[in-house]
Amino acid sequence: MWMTIGERRFALTLADTEAARAFAAMLPLTLDMEELNGNEKKTDLPNALPTDTYRPGTIRNGDLLLWGSRTVVIFYLTFDSPYSYTRLGRVDDPAGLAQALGRRGVRVVFSRD
Repeated sequence: MWMTIGERRFALTLADTEAARAFAAMLPLTLDMEELNGNEKKTDLPNALPTDTYRPGTIRNGDLLLWGSRTVVIFYLTFDSPYSYTRLGRVDDPAGLAQALGRRGVRVVFSRD
């Protein structure tokens, strides 16, 4: 799976979860994501996805997670978090992800190819 931000393209590996399979079934998907907390971009999906929450403890640069059942979040910094998420996937090589996402809202395209 791929995530495209402007001219930058990042390979993503989906997690082996029902939520990830449901997310992949929605592709291709263009999402306008808003900045949150200086470490993530988020947006709400039109439909809820299945959840299987866990507390990762440490969020990693490149994590693609689901908060609640509808909020997709892509993280571009590594930090500790007490929140629970459902794993969707991970950017294979997150080098340059923070720069590509920037500090404002951004359009992100998720696709199979």
